[in-house]
Amino acid sequence: MILVTGGLGYIGSHTIVELIKNNYEVVVVDNLSNSKREVIDKLKKITGKDIPVYINDLCDKKALRQIFQDNIIDSVIHFAGFKAVGESVEKPLMYYRNNIDSTLTLLEVMEEFNCFNIIFSSSATVYGSPKSLPIKEDFPLSTTNPYGSTKLFIEQILKDLYTSNNKFNITILRYFNPIGADESGLIGEDPRGIPNNLMPYIVKVATGELEILSVFGDDYDTVDGTGVRDYIHVTDLARGHVLSLKNQNGLRIYNLGTGHGTSVLELVNTFEKVNNIKINKKIVPRRPGDIAECFASCDKAFKELGFKAEKTIEDMCRDAYNYVKNNE
Repeated sequence: MILVTGGLGYIGSHTIVELIKNNYEVVVVDNLSNSKREVIDKLKKITGKDIPVYINDLCDKKALRQIFQDNIIDSVIHFAGFKAVGESVEKPLMYYRNNIDSTLTLLEVMEEFNCFNIIFSSSATVYGSPKSLPIKEDFPLSTTNPYGSTKLFIEQILKDLYTSNNKFNITILRYFNPIGADESGLIGEDPRGIPNNLMPYIVKVATGELEILSVFGDDYDTVDGTGVRDYIHVTDLARGHVLSLKNQNGLRIYNLGTGHGTSVLELVNTFEKVNNIKINKKIVPRRPGDIAECFASCDKAFKELGFKAEKTIEDMCRDAYNYVKNNE
C-alpha cells in the first residue's frame, strides 16, 4: 500500500493514476487546502477504483497514526505542502510551520510504524540561480524564497535522517516545470485565484477569464529574449514517481525534466497553434529574482531509473486546454 500525501492535488492526482495503472494499491491523505473533493470521483472515473481518502491535516499526528493503523503502508510519496512562491514571501512563518512541521510529523509516524520508504516532492528552486546549464544534481544549492527554502531544509532533514537510520530508502525528486493534464481531461491544474505559473495563466486568458498575459521581460540573452524553462508533462512526471518506487535503494536524488528549454513566447505560440486560439499578451518589465534560463540534465534519472520524458510541448498545450474546456 502506498500512502500519497497531498494526493488530490495537481501532481499527486496524476501520480495516483499512474500508480493504479501499475497495479499499486493507494491510500490518500489531503486537507483540501489546495485541492478539491471532486477529484476523488474523477480519479475513480479514470481508474475504475475506489481509493480510500482521509481528509486530514498532515500536521495532526493522532490522525496520521490512525491512517497507519488502518492500512499496511509500505511506502510514502510526499507531495503535501504549500507551494506559492509569492505567498511564501508574504507569509514565511506559515510556510515554514506547515511544510516542515507536516514532514517531521510524517517521518516520526513512519518510524513508529516501521515504514522506511519515502519519495519526496522537491523542486528545481533548490538550485537558486545556477552558474551553468544544464543543471545537474550535484550543483550547489541555494534558494531565493521561503517556499524554496522549505524544500531545501526538508532535503537536509531527509539526508540527516538517512545518516542516523540507513534502513530508510529516501528518493528526492527535483521537478522542473510541470504543465499539461491527464489525457482524459478529467484532472489537471486548477489553481485558486490568479495563477502563479505560466500555463494556467495562458489557459485563463484563452478562456476569457483573464484579459491579457503579461510576459515578464523580452531582453534576456535567450532565443527570443523571453525566459526559458524546462516544461515537463505532468503525466511524464507522474511516471517518474512510479519508476522511483520500483528502484528504492538508499538515498537518491534525481532531476525530473525534459532536458530541453522552451521560452515563454515559444510556449505561447505553440499553445495558439495546437488549440487554434489567439492569446492576448503584452511585454512588461522583468520580475526581480527571475533567471534567464533553467533546464535540467536528466541523464542520472535515465541511467538509474530508465526515466525519459515522452510527451511534447504540443501535448502539454493541448492537454492543458482540453482539461479546462472540459471543466468550465
